[in-house]
Amino acid sequence: MRFRIYKRKVLILTLVVAACGFVLWSSNGRQRKSDALGPPLLDAEPVRGAGHLAVSVGIRRVSNESAAPLVPAVPRPEVDNLTLRYRSLVYQLNFDQMLRNVGNDGTWSPGELVLVVQVHNRPEYLRLLIDSLRKAQGIQEVLVIFSHDFWSAEINSLISRVDFCPVLQVFFPFSIQLYPNEFPGSDPRDCPRDLKKNAALKLGCINAEYPDSFGHYREAKFSQTKHHWWWKLHFVWERVKVLQDYTGLILFLEEDHYLAPDFYHVFKKMWKLKQQECPGCDVLSLGTYTTIRSFYGIADKVDVKTWKSTEHNMGLALTRDAYQKLIECTDTFCTYDDYNWDWTLQYLTLACLPKIWKVLVPQAPRIFHAGDCAVFQTVREEPQDSRVAGPQLNHTCLFLVLRLLQLNQKQLERWQTGQRLLLHSEDSLL
Repeated sequence: MRFRIYKRKVLILTLVVAACGFVLWSSNGRQRKSDALGPPLLDAEPVRGAGHLAVSVGIRRVSNESAAPLVPAVPRPEVDNLTLRYRSLVYQLNFDQMLRNVGNDGTWSPGELVLVVQVHNRPEYLRLLIDSLRKAQGIQEVLVIFSHDFWSAEINSLISRVDFCPVLQVFFPFSIQLYPNEFPGSDPRDCPRDLKKNAALKLGCINAEYPDSFGHYREAKFSQTKHHWWWKLHFVWERVKVLQDYTGLILFLEEDHYLAPDFYHVFKKMWKLKQQECPGCDVLSLGTYTTIRSFYGIADKVDVKTWKSTEHNMGLALTRDAYQKLIECTDTFCTYDDYNWDWTLQYLTLACLPKIWKVLVPQAPRIFHAGDCAVFQTVREEPQDSRVAGPQLNHTCLFLVLRLLQLNQKQLERWQTGQRLLLHSEDSLL
């Protein structure tokens, strides 16, 4: 009797559980069907299909339809596997910091100078810079760090062929390439650049409260350069292992710069001159954008000037002391309303740094902007054909740079034989 009662209870309990399961299944099924037929939600998960990222898009209309057009309310896309792999690779490379062209044990001690080149995705310019480095006297003593914000097989191949000096590659880990659909890249929920603030607030885009002083919203392709510049400034001084106890200078370059063959020789003399005759000089620069035709009479002359972003942003060299003063202004640098790192530095010299920078700069530049023909227009007239543009014009600029250096080779050689630099100062800066 007891056995039959126990069996009956088990049977009843089983039926109850089955009934509850059926009810729950029916309810979920109706909900899924309702979701499929209804409008997509703002926070809905994206759907993958056909090997591409597919996103269900809803449409939101602002209350005043004349103020803004229909704007899709796009959910945050998933990160594809390739992007995740790039992020992991960049993290690993920045951690490993593999030095090339050094001893078999991979160790190396830096000398008086380290170069840091900010590289984007212009291999034609980078090729010219590497060529100028190859021709530089004493370059085998200099560590060259290439800091990238774009992973490119072509660029990596170019750098792999650098065999004349120690080389290190590091990678900006917050680039648009690594964060294509979220900050610091372009989030699909960002406000359109030219949308008025009232319309942006009605739309509900995520940075509606923060247009710039001109009423525009952030464009990642422009702000990336400033982000990258500040990141590499901090990374090379604080995170590059071989530079942990480094007391020399770091010279910051960009991929479209071109260096004179004697730049390192001049730099060492400038560094010695700073230590002996201008201890109050804050930074060094290898040149300005001033138009010159000849090095005659100025090849051995150095000026002390007030640092200006529009004149002294090429070949900027910093000591660790100058870096430490700069890094204390991080908040000001990041919140100052300008996309340009050099204009922002100009603001820091006025609003945050202990004093306005004094810069030591040669009268005859040892650095050139490869794409700027205006600097050399007095050496040779530009092509008369106004249709010449792009790479052709850039090659013309390069020709003018090389011609200028060739014509003044004797002047460069003459002063190098034991002569010292002559210091000139403006406005009694000394």
